[in-house]
Amino acid sequence: MSIADNHTATYTVSGMTCGHCVASVEEEVSEIPGVSSVEVELASGRLVVVSPDPIDPALVRAAVDEAGYTVTDQE
Repeated sequence: MSIADNHTATYTVSGMTCGHCVASVEEEVSEIPGVSSVEVELASGRLVVVSPDPIDPALVRAAVDEAGYTVTDQE
């Protein structure tokens, strides 16, 4: 599988204020089965999830909620 075969989903997360917040979101989202990469940008609240197959957005929202934050938008 090439990197071009991966699916990327981008979300906006609100409520993060520090590096610990970023680490919490990354940890929870990375535990979703099928997720191969998670990137979180604190300043913008941008969350990028990469996986070989599409991930149900409800799972991502639940993981972010479990970390204590809220998904406010999905691109």
